[in-house]
Amino acid sequence: MKSIVLVILLMFSYKSFSEDAAKFFISKSIKTTIFSEAPLENIEATSRTGVAILNTETREIQFNIPIRSFDFAKKKMQEHFNENYMESDKHPNARFKGKINQAIDLSVSGNYNVSVTGDLEVHGVKQKRTISGSIKVAPGSVAISSKFDVRCADHNISIPRLVFRNIAETIRVTVSGSFTPYNPTQS
Repeated sequence: MKSIVLVILLMFSYKSFSEDAAKFFISKSIKTTIFSEAPLENIEATSRTGVAILNTETREIQFNIPIRSFDFAKKKMQEHFNENYMESDKHPNARFKGKINQAIDLSVSGNYNVSVTGDLEVHGVKQKRTISGSIKVAPGSVAISSKFDVRCADHNISIPRLVFRNIAETIRVTVSGSFTPYNPTQS
């Protein structure tokens, strides 16, 4: 887990990281739920191992979600998800890298509706997206939440004709997590 956090941190410019680590907030337990409503059976899975970092100065935010970390109620669904649809060995992570469009004063507690524009990468395919969500600021912490839809076709995820009635063409994604100030001595 520490190596994933380090990789994400290095994705930000080294200069800005070395100048002021206090502007970074980090989360090591982003919860991501996927939901597909289909005529024969709803499909739902949850991951609690996503990692994210927020640069409060530049408003940049990045997420990394390991695809194999999604847990399904039915193990056969989980196997098909990883092997047939997501090809998790070939595309092990879903990522988002973007910028919060609104200025947020993190010194003032409150709830803020925001949108984030950036690149969503799923199944090896990047797509520019603007995603709505909310940020809750409290002393010493920041929490995020968002719900958005992802079309399978937009990320070259093929649904075989044989099972097209079992899986929706659009998946509802829900993301939430709490961030704390990054402390390099505790990583």
